[in-house]
Amino acid sequence: MFASEVGTELDAANVRSGFRRIAKEAGLVAKDRTSRGLRHGFASLLSDGGLPIEQISRLVGRGGTAVTETIYGTGSTLTVDGATAIDRILPTRIA
Repeated sequence: MFASEVGTELDAANVRSGFRRIAKEAGLVAKDRTSRGLRHGFASLLSDGGLPIEQISRLVGRGGTAVTETIYGTGSTLTVDGATAIDRILPTRIA
């Protein structure tokens, strides 16, 4: 489905390498950043923002809610979509 920057099959090593390069370009300590950490942060922000656990599970690519519930709690009864939750949680963009 996805290809590396040079057109080869995308695998875990390609993702890690690309992610570290982007982190470094952003001025972050690349070795301290992982795509897994980004995924966890994304899910945590959604949970804190009240997105239902079922939607969080779907957005992070899980087939069910059991693991997501274990990590992020039972969720909320609010019915907002992921983009709305992130917009509400994160500060306004800097132009």
